[in-house]
Amino acid sequence: MNSNYDVIKALIRTEKSTTYEPLGKYLFLVSKSSNKTEIKKAVEAIYKVKVTAVNTSIYLGKMKRVRYQVGKTADFKRAIVTLKAGQKIDVA
Repeated sequence: MNSNYDVIKALIRTEKSTTYEPLGKYLFLVSKSSNKTEIKKAVEAIYKVKVTAVNTSIYLGKMKRVRYQVGKTADFKRAIVTLKAGQKIDVA
């Protein structure tokens, strides 16, 4: 069984993610093998908040080229976590 910190890798702080915060939604970088119930339990345990919904999306890495070598960026999974009304995560 994975620990909560193995499931939740990072809180994503981008321009798009800051537009979700007034709606009570936060973006997290999560492990690719985690499911929605594991993500919900991990966020509730780490941040001490109530989660109402979890939406996930998997992003495939892009092909990149540096000089004569061809490579690929890493695949990743992102979760949009909706909190119960009136709750928030302190991101400062």
